[in-house]
Amino acid sequence: MFYGESMVAIDDKGRMAMPVMHREALAQLCAGQLMVTYNPFEAQCLLLFPRGEWERIRDQLAGLKTFERAHREMVRKLVGAAHGVELDGQGRIVLPHSPRQVVGLERRGVLLGMGSKFELWTEAAHRAQMERPIDAADTTEAMRELDI
Repeated sequence: MFYGESMVAIDDKGRMAMPVMHREALAQLCAGQLMVTYNPFEAQCLLLFPRGEWERIRDQLAGLKTFERAHREMVRKLVGAAHGVELDGQGRIVLPHSPRQVVGLERRGVLLGMGSKFELWTEAAHRAQMERPIDAADTTEAMRELDI
């Protein structure tokens, strides 16, 4: 299970070092093989999945009816635009140019461990997300049952 918030640097070649705290788990879980794709729900955020987790999601998405526009868009962003990447000997991955450009990731980003996956945000979008409280009207029954 991945957790935590890490500031990450992205060099001119798109290389980003995975935080040390996640490298061993990624090596064991997926031999350092990840899938990078768009977040279908957030504009300035990429998703990074261990390959096995992405394959599980890909297989679920294969069952969606493509005549539904939302289904096509979700498949397009999660499957059609996915890129396989692998941790190198220094614990880095190369983020593909197109997704970086589309979401606006340049020199720095914020990586969030989100359980079975990671979110990679631009600094400004991450700050805006964290500064905005959850509106009580937007909470679900499951959220209200949590003892937080």
